[in-house]
Amino acid sequence: QVRLVESGGGLVQAGGSLRLSCAASGITISLNTMAWYRQAPGEQRELVASIRIGGSTNYADSVKGRFTISRDNAKNTVNLQMNNLKPEDTAVYYCSTPGPFFPYWGQGTQVTVSS
Repeated sequence: QVRLVESGGGLVQAGGSLRLSCAASGITISLNTMAWYRQAPGEQRELVASIRIGGSTNYADSVKGRFTISRDNAKNTVNLQMNNLKPEDTAVYYCSTPGPFFPYWGQGTQVTVSS
């Protein structure tokens, strides 16, 4: 049974930083593509960053240069370091990985950036 549990969200002022973590069980993250998505109120869920099996990464244009996705294989966690946060980064952030029939999702963690 695959389970993804996000943590690290909170309230931060614009320009601040947060580090999100996604603890995975039931899968080995180094053998799967892992991704962070976010969904703001009234908006569609969007891809923020992903990291492939080989370690290559991909970022949404809106977060390039500010966010960094990484893996901690020993802890089986995926992290998202978010720097220079902006009010438009406010959203619920979800960890995800592809499954055989549908993607797996965590429950999400709220990130709120005040101006």
